Parts: sequence; structure tokens; C-alpha cells
Amino acid sequence: MTGAVSDSANRAGVPDYDISRPAGCPLDPAPAMRARQEEGPLVRVRLWDGSTPWLVTGHEEHRALLGDPRVSVEPMRPGWPKLSPGEAAAIEQAAKSGNAPDVSFIMMDDPEHARLRRMVTSSFTVKRVEAMRAPTQQIADDLVDTMLAGPKPVDLVEAFALPVPSLVISNLLGVPYEEHEFFQDNSRTIINRNSSVEDRTAARLRLGGYLDGLLGEKLADPGDDLLSGLAERVKAGELSRATATGMAVLMLFAGHETTANMITLGVLTLLRNPDQLALLRDSDDPKLVASAVEELLRYLTITHGGLRRVALEDIEIAGRVIRAGEGIVPVNETANRDPSVFPDPDRVDITRDARRHVAFGFGVHQCLGQPLARMELQVAYTTLLRRVPTLALAADLERIPFKHDGFVYGAYELPVTW
Repeated sequence: MTGAVSDSANRAGVPDYDISRPAGCPLDPAPAMRARQEEGPLVRVRLWDGSTPWLVTGHEEHRALLGDPRVSVEPMRPGWPKLSPGEAAAIEQAAKSGNAPDVSFIMMDDPEHARLRRMVTSSFTVKRVEAMRAPTQQIADDLVDTMLAGPKPVDLVEAFALPVPSLVISNLLGVPYEEHEFFQDNSRTIINRNSSVEDRTAARLRLGGYLDGLLGEKLADPGDDLLSGLAERVKAGELSRATATGMAVLMLFAGHETTANMITLGVLTLLRNPDQLALLRDSDDPKLVASAVEELLRYLTITHGGLRRVALEDIEIAGRVIRAGEGIVPVNETANRDPSVFPDPDRVDITRDARRHVAFGFGVHQCLGQPLARMELQVAYTTLLRRVPTLALAADLERIPFKHDGFVYGAYELPVTW
């Protein structure tokens, strides 16, 4: 050791883990998280069960730990921080049944994580995603056409933000979009912090059963889609049918829910920063469009509330020692508001170089679908702002129902007019 401090023996006065956002500043990180960040990049917090994992609020430390092979993502390991009673119950239930408590490879360490991830990586390459830009543009234009032809005000979530990524991921996977209400409703149950273990399990089973049925159809009659690719892996003996179904559930769920919330909150953020909105709307520079998307990803960080990891070995970092078996909670939203990396971090500046943000995570588990999400956001923001140049909020900020109860932050509704 080099003088690093281990405080495992003295945890008196450890503050509670609190991710509550204030009503008046719904787009900023929780005040308690900012307060912990001011104390240092690595501090203890107390969870609901009395455990005291390490909260990681600094950008440098966040990336270092997420990129460290001595840190595990597997929730069955002792010491893995459980952020809610529901999560703990789900893990306990999974342990009794011998099944993994979450879908697919995102909760697995290498080498199995890498093996499974490689099977779907080709669907999300930059080249493959760019080939999807024109169809995505058509989807966005059609939705705006419908919106402009109808009554106003309109809920932007229902009319635009949710259909864009839902249609795109449906086409990519080979899932009929006609079933969108089914998979959207079940996805909402899965990510709601207040859902019971029974409700969340039932929603996963419904989604899994539906996609398993589609997988069976692809096994008999494959097409040119991702689900058919997974079916071919099953035929070749590289995947079990259950694992393939779990991977499909993950991609269907993650492929629409996160992007829909980013579209919604990104538009809201731009409407509240009219100078930045005008700069983006009036520019035809693709570099500025790309920069705007990165800045909004940094500023909003919708995957809020903390990731979960556990140390496999002792790790010395930021003058502390994280002992083997201790929980780690890296917080994306504070890392993305770290003033040592992003000067004046609470200000939206679409000309800022925000590419070092961690909105998609970092390391081997960073978001597989980030090229697709970036492309969808670029298309969605520019299409909406240019075709509806007088777009405006149709409700006061305090009347917008934000997803304070979700693992993915967003708004249930966003009334707009023009």
C-alpha cells in the first residue's frame, strides 16, 4: 500500500443513499448525490439494508473502476450492492431457483459476457447503423406529418419520442410493431422501482414468452433480422434457446425505453435553453448535431441512480482501499457533472466537447447499442426542431410527470404545441 486509507472498521455517520430529485430542478442530479461529490470522488453511503458500499461520484474514478477487471457486475456475488428491497428479493429468488436474476449477458463477467456480446455486436456497428439512418428519417418524418395534421397540444412522448425507437428496434429485431403496446407496458413494469418482485417477474415472463414464440418462428422460417441471427446461433448449438430469448428481451427493452426518454428530456432541455435550440435548429453542420447529442447525453444521463459492482480483489484508488467483497456504486450523473472534466457542468452547451461522458457506461459493459441511439437522437432532434420551428411547451414544468420511480429517468408525458 502507499498510504491509502481503509475505513471498513469505522462507518458511523455514513449518510443514506438518496437519489431524490427536487421538483424545481428535475433535470439535475439529486442534491444528496451532489453533496457526496463535494465530499470526494469516493465515499461511503448507507443503503436500505444497512450495507455501506462505496459511492463513486468522480469522473476519473468512475471510468477507472468500470474498466478494472477486478470489479464484477454479477449480482450473485457476496457484497454486490442491492439498491432496493425488490432487487434483493429478486436476487434471492433467483439464487433459490439457480437462475440469473437479470436478462442476458449484461449481468455476467467475462469471458461469458464477451462470448455472448460478440454474437450481436455486428448488428450495432457504425456502418450497419448508418444504413438505418434513411429508414429512421422516414419514420421520424411520418410521425411529424401525423402530429402536424392532428389536434394540439399533443403528448410528445406518445406521438413521437416513444414510436421512433420502438419502430426502429422492432424492425431491427424482427418484432411486429403492432405489439408495441404489449412490450412497452411490460417494459414500464420492469423498470419501475415500485414494482413488486412478482409483477416484475411476471412482466419478464410475458416478454420472454412472446419473444420465445417469435424465436421459434424464426427457427422455422428465418429472415434478415437480429432475432433470426439468434435463431441461427441456437441451431448451431452456440446458444440455448432460453439464453437467446433473454438476449432478445434485453435488446427489445433497452432498444426503445432509454432512447425514448432521451428524446423526451432532450427536447425539454432544448426548449428550456432557447439559444441552444436555435443553434441546433438552424445549423446544417452534422458535427454540431453530433456534438449536441453528446452534450445532451452528458447533461441528462437518464440511466440515473447508480450502477452496481463488487470488488473481487483489494483496489487502491483515490486515497482509499476498496476491499475484496465490498460493494461499489458508480453514479453516472455525477461523473457527467464533474467540473474537473466538464467546466461549468450545469450549463447546457451544445458546442462543448462532451465525448468523454459516461452516459453509456464505460469499459467492457458499456452500452452495446450506443451507435444506434446516437443516430436515432440525431435524426429525432433535428427533424422535430426543423419541421416544427415554433415548438413550445404546453404545460408548466411543475405539471410534467417525471419518472422519479424508474431505473431509467424520463417523463411519462410531455405536452407540446406550436
